[in-house]
Amino acid sequence: MILSDADILDRLEAGDLVVEPLADLDLQIQPASVDLRLGSEFLEFRRTNIPCIHPNAEREVEEYVTETVVEEGDDFILHPGDFVLGTTYERVEIPPDLIAHVEGRSSLGRLAVVVHATAGLCDPGYRGQITLELSNLGTAPVALTPGMRVSQLTFTELSSPAERPYGSERGSKYQDQSGPQASKIGGDHEFGGDQLGDE
Repeated sequence: MILSDADILDRLEAGDLVVEPLADLDLQIQPASVDLRLGSEFLEFRRTNIPCIHPNAEREVEEYVTETVVEEGDDFILHPGDFVLGTTYERVEIPPDLIAHVEGRSSLGRLAVVVHATAGLCDPGYRGQITLELSNLGTAPVALTPGMRVSQLTFTELSSPAERPYGSERGSKYQDQSGPQASKIGGDHEFGGDQLGDE
């Protein structure tokens, strides 16, 4: 079951679902979703002469990204073909009986801006800001203003609460993240790390 606006407001009021800070409930609570705003931090991938980035390489993926913080009143220009990591302004806490789906807003999609490549889910138990995988699929640069509504979060109720929710007991590597986070895939079990799955 997908939560309606009334369901979302009830869960927010009860405190088991957290999306904060919400600046304007009338604006941000949609019929079956919550609009999330864009944060001011971005991770941009540097051009590099290496043949590839391999998940189990000794170098961390973070060596290939630079952080940009957009000052208040300024924009981040997303150029055609660019891929950057952004973040939501809001922090979320997803209870064990819900899964959240990150979607782009259609108004940005019509400008050829997408907000996620593959990471469209927030698992039950996840806490923190949400990293956005921003791409410009169009032919013109697009200005992104921190604070603008950039994505939507919908919520689906599980048939029963997750027995092993996202979190420290699972070794979840993005729990309580603040700002955009580069890939930590090198810590996955198949590459010799101790993380299970895509936490």
